[in-house]
Amino acid sequence: MPTIRKEILIDASPEQVWDAVSDVGAVHHRLVPVYTLDTRMDGHERTLIFPQGGKAREYIVSIDDAERRMAYAVVEGSMPLLHHHASFQVFSNDQTSSKLVWITDFLPAELSAEIQARLDRGAQVMKATIEAEARRGS
Repeated sequence: MPTIRKEILIDASPEQVWDAVSDVGAVHHRLVPVYTLDTRMDGHERTLIFPQGGKAREYIVSIDDAERRMAYAVVEGSMPLLHHHASFQVFSNDQTSSKLVWITDFLPAELSAEIQARLDRGAQVMKATIEAEARRGS
């Protein structure tokens, strides 16, 4: 099973980054507003609505405040996934910045290039979005 690990250095405190990541119902505002129009929550189930009319249904598997770790699984979407599980974990990088580690496990392996491209672009958008929010003092 392929695993992609993405480390994102963010100019914001770990508390600010965790606040954005753990706000699982606000992905469209706080993490990737470029990619998502809306986020709908129904218990542990999250549905992301995309600009071109697509959507992805996910399960929020874990939100661990002590470890600053959130895990989720895509259960339905446009990609032909057999399996998907991912997590975000926030670490202190230095006095004023954080490291956000995004790990994704998935099948089939043939989707590796597409998933890598999506993670790379998503990481850029998350970094910019969280840093902008931190500068505003939110």
